[in-house]
Amino acid sequence: MDVTGLTPLFAMLAPIFGAAGVWLLRHRPPLRELCGIIAGLVQVALVVTMVPAVRDGGTVSVTLSTFLPEVSIALRADALGVLLAGTAAILWVLTTLYAMGYFGTAPDPALTRFHAFLCLTMSATIGVAFSANLITLYLFYEALTIITYPLVAHAGTEEAIRGGRRYLAYQLGAGIAFLLPAVVLTYVEAGTFDFVPGGIFGPDASSTLLVVVYVLYLLGIAKAALMPIHSWLPAAMIAPVPVSALLHAVAVVNVGVFCVMRVVLDVYGSDLVGELNLGILTLAATSVTILIASLYALRLDALKGVLAYSTIGQLSYMMLGVALLSPSGRAGAILHLVGHSFSKITLFFAVGSIYLASHRTLASELRGIGRQLPWTMAAFAIGALSIIGLPPTVGFVAKYFLFVGAVEAGQWVVLVVLSVSTLLSAAYYLRILRSALVDPLVTVPADGSGEVAGLNRAPTVRERGILVVGPLLVTAAVTVLLGVAPGWLLDLIRVVSG
Repeated sequence: MDVTGLTPLFAMLAPIFGAAGVWLLRHRPPLRELCGIIAGLVQVALVVTMVPAVRDGGTVSVTLSTFLPEVSIALRADALGVLLAGTAAILWVLTTLYAMGYFGTAPDPALTRFHAFLCLTMSATIGVAFSANLITLYLFYEALTIITYPLVAHAGTEEAIRGGRRYLAYQLGAGIAFLLPAVVLTYVEAGTFDFVPGGIFGPDASSTLLVVVYVLYLLGIAKAALMPIHSWLPAAMIAPVPVSALLHAVAVVNVGVFCVMRVVLDVYGSDLVGELNLGILTLAATSVTILIASLYALRLDALKGVLAYSTIGQLSYMMLGVALLSPSGRAGAILHLVGHSFSKITLFFAVGSIYLASHRTLASELRGIGRQLPWTMAAFAIGALSIIGLPPTVGFVAKYFLFVGAVEAGQWVVLVVLSVSTLLSAAYYLRILRSALVDPLVTVPADGSGEVAGLNRAPTVRERGILVVGPLLVTAAVTVLLGVAPGWLLDLIRVVSG
């Protein structure tokens, strides 16, 4: 049942009030951080209240402004939007707690800026999740780009500024050059900006133009990191771990994939995508991205670099699932949207914990560190197993649906791509786990010489407190929980996937 209500608006406004509280209490940490946490919990509660309505296929909508008869700023919460919003809101709260442990709670203007922009990021993310039309989505999509720039460049170093500028150039450049023309041409051909399940184009629409517009969407939604519009993501990894964790495991990248899903499901519709062979085009682009990203991750030593290219490949898994145009493929894609967020943020949190405890950033430096950081590396192992797609994690369930979806669609080449990429993921993650959990701890000779001199000083390498370890254990636990009991989540996903 479709209802009119203000809940989507309140969910979007909660982080804005949180940002205001952060600013007002900027001289009083940790009350400053508490504003973000409270706003996040309020947002989670508001999203949960909409679940009963969307679980039955309904929506909750509100129009904010109508400045032309055909153009409005409107919010509409449906099952897909609730899944993105709920995932992001939960992980925002955990990221804020983690950031308190990572950065501390000093009355530092940089930390005030960080927490304020983290709140605003969540407001823009919710705006995208609950957008009722292409205009609203475009505005919040670009707002998210601008708001997240200060977070990417948070460190203020020359390298951070350079990475932030590259991020901004890719996102705004692709948005203006490709996404905006795609939105305008969609209106010219369809006569509406609204999202409609099954698509908005009539039978007399030009097939050639629709293919061109679809390609513009794929190029313009740079946040989905589809090759070759992907190199902003590794460059943006210069950001501190709490930023990378939320933006590159949840908010920014999930928004990109979410927008592609909206285009496929609610602008074109699965039937039209199949008729124009756009599914094949998307499968080809995502398959190439998956394999190249996996091969590149295999040769990297930097932990954040591995996570960056792993993320690029995993995002294409989600788009591939939707492009299969089968119910199981769509279910796997949407489940992976949620599951990957918890799995990958676990890995980011763990990498941050390793850095705080030992100042190590390379996989080759982790020999035996599992004996010193057992909780951190146990969580890392769970996140890695989920990305590989092994039980009992949510990644296994998502990949099961993707494999079944490929069989349903008769896409045997996709089965090969999924199998090969799974083996490559296993190769680069199990390499790290073997070094950390199986290899012997390397000790430093008394004279300070040796292959890894300065590392592995056992007395100084230890877990860094509940605010760092606690969030990563929670996300790891959810990764397993969604793997062993995914039924309630699949019920909501099936509203979208059919």
